[in-house]
Amino acid sequence: FCKLLYIPIVMTEYTVLLTWDDEARVWFSDSKDIPGLILQSSSVEMLIERLKIAAPEFLALSNLPSHNIKITFHAEQQAVLA
Repeated sequence: FCKLLYIPIVMTEYTVLLTWDDEARVWFSDSKDIPGLILQSSSVEMLIERLKIAAPEFLALSNLPSHNIKITFHAEQQAVLA
């Protein structure tokens, strides 16, 4: 008889804000959860792909959990209408 041990996977969650800079014509990232994670790109899709690679590296450098992570991306774009 073999008894299986259930070990729950703890997932650490982080949030990254993506903001459009109309003057520079780029999307840039910022995060209160991940120190130093400030990147930019011409498209939000490309920025997210770059962040998927960079975020675990920034977390590891900051001695924060960098495995079994969930990152939520919030994109915002503001427009001034006259």
